[in-house]
Amino acid sequence: MKSKFFIIIAGFLFITSTPAMSGPVTVTDMAGRTVTLPARPERIIGLGPGALRLIVYLEAQDKVCGVEEMEKLNPRGRPYWMAHPELARLFRCGPGGPASINKKPDMEAVLAVSPQVIFITYMEAALADEVSKTLGIPVVVLSYGAFATFDTTVYDAFRIMGKILGKEDRAESVIRFIEAGRLDLDARTRTAPEGGRPRAYIGGVGYKQAYGLESTEQRHIPLEWVHAVNLAESLPAAAGSHVFAGKEQLLGLDPDVIFIDAAGKALLAQDKKKQPAFYKSLKAFRSGRVFVLYPFNSYTTNIGTAIADAYAIGKILYPERFTDIDPEQKAGEIYRFLLGRDIYPEMKKDYGNLGAKLEGLPE
Repeated sequence: MKSKFFIIIAGFLFITSTPAMSGPVTVTDMAGRTVTLPARPERIIGLGPGALRLIVYLEAQDKVCGVEEMEKLNPRGRPYWMAHPELARLFRCGPGGPASINKKPDMEAVLAVSPQVIFITYMEAALADEVSKTLGIPVVVLSYGAFATFDTTVYDAFRIMGKILGKEDRAESVIRFIEAGRLDLDARTRTAPEGGRPRAYIGGVGYKQAYGLESTEQRHIPLEWVHAVNLAESLPAAAGSHVFAGKEQLLGLDPDVIFIDAAGKALLAQDKKKQPAFYKSLKAFRSGRVFVLYPFNSYTTNIGTAIADAYAIGKILYPERFTDIDPEQKAGEIYRFLLGRDIYPEMKKDYGNLGAKLEGLPE
């Protein structure tokens, strides 16, 4: 009787200590579609610009069962990939890249990795429905908002994914972390007197490929977050907020401070060698007020790098308001929280010290 009693008790304990299986979960995705899918899926993929980054921010990279070819071929400048080299060992689930935006994915490659859920960015509702029906796999459409900017629309993406993946707490933690950085930057700089703000320009901004000094942004979010005077705002934009400034325009603007996106540094060096007189005519180059930032627009916005850039800019433009900030240390803290590992040393190896003066260019 005693042994039978213990068997009954053991069985009861097993039943009560084993988590109940979750039923399906229903969400409204960012294309306005109602999607019902398994709760806490164990096999997922992220397709399209920034989808994999969102998964890593939510600490769900262990559930990823395939990655895009583009991620494998172009690893530089994307901290989420650098922080998790194990992702490179996963099978290919499609080509990826800008040419794949709002296009039908490689269906065979997707099926080959057997995902339970497909997260995809910037896909229209009708196409997402077609892909889901054809594959028999739920498709959840996500978005960062407008390209090359920061939009709180991305918070909706975090919350939708958090509900599906059982990562609601992490989603809210990431949102609070990003907002804390933005609010801190705002509090430090919003009261800076208008007349005391240096006239700034960001060059070398990538736009589907690398460019030199003339490539800039009217809405450069790190400059916006520290209330800097962005001289590109006075220039006509070619597409969205992107601008190609002519050399005559740059001479007319003659910025007090120039920031260079490190991805365009090599092209700037080549141009400076060809046209040294032009660069000597710019006040910022003559006075040594040219500084290096990290590229944050790589397959949409690398939010952590954008925040790190903003702190580096703040330290340069308003040193008295950032006396407690070491930009390199701050970058490490940001990467550690968002990615689970400080990859600043790798970024430094690729691009140099964040916020450093631009040096070593040909005269």
